[in-house]
Amino acid sequence: MKKNLRVIFFGTPDFAVPSLETLVANNINVVSVVTRPDRPKGRGRRLAAPPVKERAESLGIPVLQPDKIRGEEFMAKIKALEPDLFAVTAYGRILPPTLLDFPRFGTINVHPSLLPKYRGAAPIQWALIRGETETGVTIMQMDEGEDTGDILIAEKISIQTRKSDSGAMETVETAGTLSVKLAELGGRLLAKTIDLIIEKKLKARKQNEHPATHARMLKKEDGEIDWTRPAHDIGCLIRGLDPWPTAYTTLSKKRFRLFNPLVIPKQVMEQPGELCKADDEGLLIATGKNYLLIREVQREGSKRMAAGPFLRGCRLETGLIFGKG
Repeated sequence: MKKNLRVIFFGTPDFAVPSLETLVANNINVVSVVTRPDRPKGRGRRLAAPPVKERAESLGIPVLQPDKIRGEEFMAKIKALEPDLFAVTAYGRILPPTLLDFPRFGTINVHPSLLPKYRGAAPIQWALIRGETETGVTIMQMDEGEDTGDILIAEKISIQTRKSDSGAMETVETAGTLSVKLAELGGRLLAKTIDLIIEKKLKARKQNEHPATHARMLKKEDGEIDWTRPAHDIGCLIRGLDPWPTAYTTLSKKRFRLFNPLVIPKQVMEQPGELCKADDEGLLIATGKNYLLIREVQREGSKRMAAGPFLRGCRLETGLIFGKG
């Protein structure tokens, strides 16, 4: 039955690759992949294929890269493939109703949050920014709304923490590391969902609107650190914006990107943003509540590096105030 079900997979970035690979590994008949067009990349601005395209071609799956998904030309290509189901993971475009409802089993989507929390474009980042202790993946039946469709399957995972050398608990996840885990989980749940669709064992449930939250798309400006905030909140921001768009502060009109934070719970005597200590352990900075130890730094125009090597190339005196321009 799996090989009789004709699936078209929609996806574009690295996050979508495990979903495609898992479908193929589970003998699900992916008749085509739809992904975004090649885009200029890097300093040379050469055209680069999306990760999903590269993987699909290596698996021998035909690829479609439409400039427009609304219109007769693309719809004719879809109809010719006679799909039974669309599976979507981070495609990057909103599918119109004519596409969503075309396959007999409709369109299902991999969303990296526990819906209805964190609907929108950046659920992984916002879960970390807001200090969540758990997140997960939801497979939903897509409708015209933004991640508002009926829930088919959901599975949660804990956001990993550990005890630091100082005895303080710290979250070790970044948006980058958490994305990898959720991508793998999403692939497994997507394959499981399709199996249950084939076996007619799925029962969809409506989303509860009361706890719904929105995870809007991030901008570079979101990364500017307000040192009057508590160290915990700033640490969450740093982890949630790593690797993009990154959290930053300024000093002498230079931008410094900050990574790998650790909250040091101690009453603050200095003003927010003041550099209290700088050594191989990191930059100890005062905040609105507690201190924050920054263990990796990237100065504007330089590479990301651990605090020790960074300080050997960029001498910083204690008493400096970050965030003052």
